[in-house]
Amino acid sequence: MKNNSKIDKVKIGDENILAHIQTEAWKEAFSKIISEEDMKKYSDINKAREMYSMLLSKNIGNGFILSIDDMPHCIAYWDKSRDEEYKDYAEIICIHSLSSNWGKGYGSTMMEHILKEIKESGFNKVILWVFKENSRARKFYEKHGFILSDKTKKFCDAIEVMYCREL
Repeated sequence: MKNNSKIDKVKIGDENILAHIQTEAWKEAFSKIISEEDMKKYSDINKAREMYSMLLSKNIGNGFILSIDDMPHCIAYWDKSRDEEYKDYAEIICIHSLSSNWGKGYGSTMMEHILKEIKESGFNKVILWVFKENSRARKFYEKHGFILSDKTKKFCDAIEVMYCREL
């Protein structure tokens, strides 16, 4: 792990941090991929805060926050796959970073951490979905050993592609 960063498991009280990083990352990463209307809907900080409050209060998923010099920068969530066809797989549901530190290795630090967590939880295969047009994220996942599958689905007005990886 980079020496000025630390990763903590999410806890009740983190919903503001989670919502802030997710919505800021969405605005930066997806503004040219999804419609302005969908962007308003999915980057609404109050709705994101409500979602994270619910996840935290019901202990759903496995979430983490990476901080740089004690400032939250990156979040990630994973759980067992939501898709019945891949019920033996873990699924990385999100990994979002504030754009101010993109390309500095913090996302890789988080990815390594959650892949280790997934393996330690007994999974040996993992999937994730990413917007087809999100070439920056796709290169990141490929760098971390994820392989493009032939599975696609529509989200908002864009296409998502599925990546898989064995651990």
